[in-house]
Amino acid sequence: MTVQNQSRQALRELIDLLEEVDQRWAGPEWNLHSEEDVAAAHRSLMHVLEGGLAGMFEYDVAYPQFRRIVTPWRKFTGDNGDAIYFDAPVSPEFEYRVRGNINGAVYVSITIEIGTEDGSMASRTDGVINDTQFDVDADGWFELRLGGEPADRNWLPLPEGASRITTRHYFEHEQCGAGDPALEPTLYIEALNPGRPPQVPNDASIADGIRRVVGFVHSRTLGMPPMAKVENQPPFVALTPNQLPKPVVPGDFGLSAFDAHYSMAPYYLEPHQALVITGRWPTCRFGSLNLWTRHQQTYDYCNRPASLNRAQTQLEADGSFRMIIAHEDPGLPNWIDAEGRVLGLMFWRFFLVEGEVETPQCEVVELASLKR
Repeated sequence: MTVQNQSRQALRELIDLLEEVDQRWAGPEWNLHSEEDVAAAHRSLMHVLEGGLAGMFEYDVAYPQFRRIVTPWRKFTGDNGDAIYFDAPVSPEFEYRVRGNINGAVYVSITIEIGTEDGSMASRTDGVINDTQFDVDADGWFELRLGGEPADRNWLPLPEGASRITTRHYFEHEQCGAGDPALEPTLYIEALNPGRPPQVPNDASIADGIRRVVGFVHSRTLGMPPMAKVENQPPFVALTPNQLPKPVVPGDFGLSAFDAHYSMAPYYLEPHQALVITGRWPTCRFGSLNLWTRHQQTYDYCNRPASLNRAQTQLEADGSFRMIIAHEDPGLPNWIDAEGRVLGLMFWRFFLVEGEVETPQCEVVELASLKR
């Protein structure tokens, strides 16, 4: 007789979810019709599943560990070629000490995420501390406290519902930072008052872990309707191809950074076309443009010119920039490889902006005209 326990039931729920994702999310309901579209959805699903297993299957808020969220081989929910992200589970029940190293990043922050207990994507961000608000020694080390008694610096509260923290290290190098193993920062977290020994895995806890993976996968697939069907898009998101919205602060949008400006829009380019983007970098700590698939995965920034940060951008004589998104190299500076993808997403990030951010302007031209 087959043993029926909680973990087997939870595993069946995961299998059922994967079948539903295949039938619905990787199909016409999500505007996917071609073999290439479906294959891309399955690739994204594998990355999301790996992310759920790595980050959500086993953890203990009394004995947390930092784990890298996305990598060059695990991409979801809008990663960035210049950023290295970690997260860790937390609870307002505890007070934590975080110690880490800047490791040469131009911007470092920690945000508090709400609503991730069941593996779901954060419902909102509730608090941020960046490297202007904590002390960094001559060797790049810092130490913070989360929760407990308030302090003027080096401290961040853990409000009711706080369940996870996200760390961001942004780099502006000629090589994309997320693909450089030498740049991976050192981070430690510990609860100061755990009050109990670490949990020993058992049927119930394993079932809970599998169900968190279910929540993780569901929230990043079936829980994310196609962009065209979302009634109230965030103000930094536009649906018109090849036309960027004004960069704005995202507010408490889930997984966002309070101290950033975002701008996002799709591009559409036939093989014979190119998108010329002109503008100026604002005064800020960090700025970049990344291309994403329709499933919010960055292009291959390790092997292709798939994004541009300020250090990678060659400026015009007047200090402005001229970028070119195209399917092949036009032989001009600031080319971003569209990888043959006719449809994709453009996502701009600017951190700790001073003054206004100029909206980049886009123009579709014939690729042959640029080559001439």
